[in-house]
Amino acid sequence: QVHLVESGGGLVQAGGSLRLSCAASGRTFSSHSVGWFRQAPGKEREFVAFISWKYGVTYYSDSVKGRFTISRDNAKNTMYLQMNSLMPEDTAVYYCAAAATWSNLVYDYSYDYWGQGTQVTVSS
Repeated sequence: QVHLVESGGGLVQAGGSLRLSCAASGRTFSSHSVGWFRQAPGKEREFVAFISWKYGVTYYSDSVKGRFTISRDNAKNTMYLQMNSLMPEDTAVYYCAAAATWSNLVYDYSYDYWGQGTQVTVSS
């Protein structure tokens, strides 16, 4: 079992930065791939980024590539999403997730555990 709790969301002006954190409980965190998804009002949940547990491969959606960075610290059982050059269209509830697999990580159905979400609002 892995329990996830996000933090770090808030209100920021366009062009600003935020760093989201996701604290995990459970001794198997290091053997789970981790990802970030987001859901804007009236829209479906979409993939943002992942790190696979095997080989540490990272991957980003085109909409955030070059602006967001995903990372993890297994010693602290924590994952992060550094978000720079934020735009109003980045406004959403952001969710962290953990998966026992290391494939198909752009799809939410691959993930076994989810956090409760943290709101990010970017004003123009």
